[in-house]
Amino acid sequence: MLGRHHHIFLADDDADDCLIFEEALREINIEVGLSMANDGKMLMSLLSDTQPSKPDLIFLDLNMPLMNGFECLSAIRKDPELKAIPVIIFSTTAVTDFVDKAYDRGADFYVTKPESFSKMKTMLAGILSRDWGSHKAQPRRDTFVIA
Repeated sequence: MLGRHHHIFLADDDADDCLIFEEALREINIEVGLSMANDGKMLMSLLSDTQPSKPDLIFLDLNMPLMNGFECLSAIRKDPELKAIPVIIFSTTAVTDFVDKAYDRGADFYVTKPESFSKMKTMLAGILSRDWGSHKAQPRRDTFVIA
């Protein structure tokens, strides 16, 4: 479980989605720091600026300008300093091709953006209550998508 003094990153170019994410995080009372990037290049810059202190978890949208989520995921997985950070794809689409591509590139989980605020809170509470400290490997493909 993530708790006090832990930090997560959210990379998403949709300002409304970012605001809802941030508010839901506040309401579930799990104390974590949140940094946000509105495009892939900004995310990669934030990741390089935070060394040696890395985020504990990254939520990554796929459709972003400058550098999309797939490109970011590939860059993260190729970087020895970043590759162990759990990455959760956080997208509006659950098209099988996108899910397969995210899995093949090494994402840890795939979440479709919830359609309501209450579902957003439930999703975040579930993900953040996992023991990410002991998370070492990508799940099986059949448990990769979090409903």
